[in-house]
Amino acid sequence: MGLVRIHLPEQARRGASVEARVLIQHPMETGFRRDAAGARVPRNAIHSFLCRYNGVEVFRATLSTGIAANPLLRFYLRAAESGKVEVWWLDDDDIEGSASAHLVVV
Repeated sequence: MGLVRIHLPEQARRGASVEARVLIQHPMETGFRRDAAGARVPRNAIHSFLCRYNGVEVFRATLSTGIAANPLLRFYLRAAESGKVEVWWLDDDDIEGSASAHLVVV
């Protein structure tokens, strides 16, 4: 899968609410667009997304074709301890993607 960026603060205070932003490079095709030859471009959109923090699921979303190409997801989590923030998604072609980042809690 294409480029993925996870943006977390460099450090977070224990117990603080932390903003996570995830940018996924994906075409998010609706199935309604036609190519130059007039053929319909098949639907291919991310439909399942989840985030785990130190192995515990903290965010889940069901997406639709109403989301623009290269979706940017923004959500919050509570900084409990330093650890791994992992994201995973699945699209209509059953292609999975994942990425991770490290959150430092002081």
